[in-house]
Amino acid sequence: MPPTGKRPPFALNASVLIALLAASAAPTPLYPVYQDEWGLSPLSVTVVFSAYTLALLAALLTTGALSDHLGRRPVLVGSLLLEAVAMVAFASAGGADSLIAARVLQGLATGAASSAAGAALVDLDAPGHPGRSALTNSIAPAVGMAAGVLAATLLVRHAPGPTVTVYLALALVFLLQAAAIALSPETTRPHPGAWRSLRPRVAVSPPARRAFLISGAGVVAVWALGGFYSSLGPAFVRLVAPDAPRAAGGMVFFTLSLAAAVTVWTTRGLRPLTATLLGCAAVPAAVTLSLAGLHLISLPAVFAAALPAGVAFGAVTQGSMRMVLARVPRSDRSTTLAAYHVLSYVAMSLPAVGAGVLTQSYGLRTAAHLYAGLVALLAAAALLTLALTLTLTRTRSIGPAAGSGGRRVGSRQAVMGTARCGDTLEPWHQAMNGSRATRERERAGA
Repeated sequence: MPPTGKRPPFALNASVLIALLAASAAPTPLYPVYQDEWGLSPLSVTVVFSAYTLALLAALLTTGALSDHLGRRPVLVGSLLLEAVAMVAFASAGGADSLIAARVLQGLATGAASSAAGAALVDLDAPGHPGRSALTNSIAPAVGMAAGVLAATLLVRHAPGPTVTVYLALALVFLLQAAAIALSPETTRPHPGAWRSLRPRVAVSPPARRAFLISGAGVVAVWALGGFYSSLGPAFVRLVAPDAPRAAGGMVFFTLSLAAAVTVWTTRGLRPLTATLLGCAAVPAAVTLSLAGLHLISLPAVFAAALPAGVAFGAVTQGSMRMVLARVPRSDRSTTLAAYHVLSYVAMSLPAVGAGVLTQSYGLRTAAHLYAGLVALLAAAALLTLALTLTLTRTRSIGPAAGSGGRRVGSRQAVMGTARCGDTLEPWHQAMNGSRATRERERAGA
C-alpha cells in the first residue's frame, strides 16, 4: 500500500515541483545579461524560452504515463539527475546555441519529473485531507517561479558571476533531492507496459473531460499571459523605463509569481468554478494596466499590472486543476496531469514565439498591443463559458427534484457542497452532470 499518511514524502515531492519551476524561471532576470553579453535579439530570447517549453511538451507526451508503469521513484531520480546536468550546461553556456541546448535538457527533465512528482502528490493525498494534492500542484509552480526569479534577480545585482552561481546552486539542490527520493518509499504499484506508454499521446481521463473543456480557454489565457511576462517581460520593462535598474525586469515577474502563490492559497476555499471565473475576470485589468504603463511611460503601472496578472494565473490554475483532478482514478492520474501541462505549456510557448516574431518585424510596442488583444479575447471566451456553466448548474440544482415530492434542492447545498479545498467536489459534479437515475426519471417524466 502507498504511504498515503506520511508527511515527509509529500513535502519532498512538493519541494521537487518548487525546485523544478524555480529553475525554469531563473533565466528570466538573466535574459538582459545574455542580451548585453551576446547581442541576443528579442526573437532569440523567445526561441531560447520556447526551446524549454517544446522539450517539456515532448517529455510530457512520451513520459507522462511512464511513472504509472515504472513507479514514481525511478522516473524522479533519473529526471532530477538530468536536471542537474542541465544546470551545469547553463553555467557553462557561452552563447545562444549552448543556452538553447541547456534549455532543451531542462525541458526534458522537467516534463518527466513534473508528471511523476504531481502524480506522487495525488498518491499521497491523506484520507483526512482530500484535495491537498490539487492545491499543492497548483501553488508549487507559483512559489517555485517566485523563488527562482527572486534568487536570480538578487544574484544579478549582488553576486559575481550570476549566470554561473544560480545554476550551480540549483544543481546541488537537484542532486540532494534525487538522493532523498531514492531513499523514500514508492507511492504506487508499478505494472507492465512501460515501452508502450512512451508512444506520444494526450489522454484525459473521461471523468475529467467536461471540466477540462469548461476551464480550457481560461487556462490558455493565463498561461499565455505568463509566457509574455517570463520571456519578454524584462524587454517590456526596458521599453517603458530604459533607465530602470536591470533587476526591474525580473522583479515584475516575481511580483506576478508571488501574487499567484498568494491567490492560490487565499482562494482555496472557493468552489473551483468560482475561483476559475474570478481569475479570468482579472485578466482584462492586467492587460489594460500593462498597456497603460506603456502609453504613460509608467513603470509603477507595469508593476501594478503584474498583480492582477498573478491573481488571474493563481486563481485559474488552482480552480481548473481542482476541477480536472476531482474524480480521476489512480491509474489515470499522471496522464491527465500530463495533458493539463501540455495545454498549459503550449499556451505559454507558442504565443510567446509569435510575440518574438512580431517584435522582430514590427517592434515590441506593436507586439504588446496584439498580444494583449489576444489574451483579452481568450479571457472573454472563458468568462462566457464559465458564466453559462454556472448559470446552468444553478438552474438545474434549484429545480424540483424528480421523485422528491416537489421539494426543492437548495442551490448552495447542491452546487457548492462544502467550500473547503479538501472536498471531493462530488456535489459539484452531480450538479453539473446529473446522476444517471435522475436523468432516467426526467426522460420518463417527459
